[in-house]
Amino acid sequence: MSEPTEKLLEVIIEGLQNIKAKDIRVLNMEALETAVSKYFIVCHGTSRTHVNSIAQLVEKDVKDVLQEFAWKKEGFSNGEWVLLDYSSIVVHVFQEHTRSFYNLEGLWADADVKIIEEN
Repeated sequence: MSEPTEKLLEVIIEGLQNIKAKDIRVLNMEALETAVSKYFIVCHGTSRTHVNSIAQLVEKDVKDVLQEFAWKKEGFSNGEWVLLDYSSIVVHVFQEHTRSFYNLEGLWADADVKIIEEN
């Protein structure tokens, strides 16, 4: 893993833990031919407000620490599933029922999954 990607991963995970994102999982997609990024980070919040707050904090932390911005972001208007695309890492912040419905972890079951322990 490249140093910038490693640092980005660290900043994102720390931010998610700080704002109490639930069930944080890092899917390493590097070995998968059809993957669109090196990592997917998947987590959920407890409400629309929490989902949006999680995503906003990730954006703020990445901007403040690394002076980087998401290439693309979607989902802030409904707060069900917010996506932040940093090219090498895509962050998916769901409400719990939406996460269960789309089941990204199952869709990408061949990825190496690391579960991040809650603080």
